[in-house]
Amino acid sequence: MTADFFWAPRPRPTRGPKPALTLEQIADAAVAIADAEGLAAVSMQRVAADLGYTKMSLYRYLSSKTELVAAMMERALGGSPQISARADWRDALTQWATALLAAYESHVWSLEATTGRRPVGPHEIAWLECALRVLPPGLTGAERLDAVATLAGHVRMIAGQHGGAESDLADAMSAILRDHAASYPAVVAALSEVADEGGADNAFAFGLARILDGLESLLERRVSR
Repeated sequence: MTADFFWAPRPRPTRGPKPALTLEQIADAAVAIADAEGLAAVSMQRVAADLGYTKMSLYRYLSSKTELVAAMMERALGGSPQISARADWRDALTQWATALLAAYESHVWSLEATTGRRPVGPHEIAWLECALRVLPPGLTGAERLDAVATLAGHVRMIAGQHGGAESDLADAMSAILRDHAASYPAVVAALSEVADEGGADNAFAFGLARILDGLESLLERRVSR
């Protein structure tokens, strides 16, 4: 794995046949496999076979599965969202988080792909740049990075639940609580209220709003000092 995988100029061969593939074609084939069968199904051998080439031919473009997965993430994540310069910071960060959630949910393997040491590409840094750019003034550099990390962590947690998880969990607990309600009165009360008044599966919007409330409150306290 090389840290400058996306950034170092790629040598152009002066002899021999011209490259028959592009890194984008290879990554797109790998993404298609991961979308259908999961990240574990992706290998250099499998991608090469799906493209109609030998495994060794892929090593002209990347040196390992780690680099392949990094290239997949660049294609899956895509460019950062286009946010209007007129949007206030809360709306802008809501748009950013919503777009990131959509990207993760479109490629469920991407959560696994973005852990551990790996090459970081221009799209991923552009997403960070986008979020940092729309944060309001009044935060230190460390706080700006932590704010984005907190937002991204919330998005990842929700994406990992795979839509409808709250309702599924509530259904599972309801079946258990029919026989054990007396031991868990707070859980019973909360589930009963949801059944009567609704509001399930709102963890993304609720949590996002509370994170933004916290940032706003912090900034207001600093201004009032």
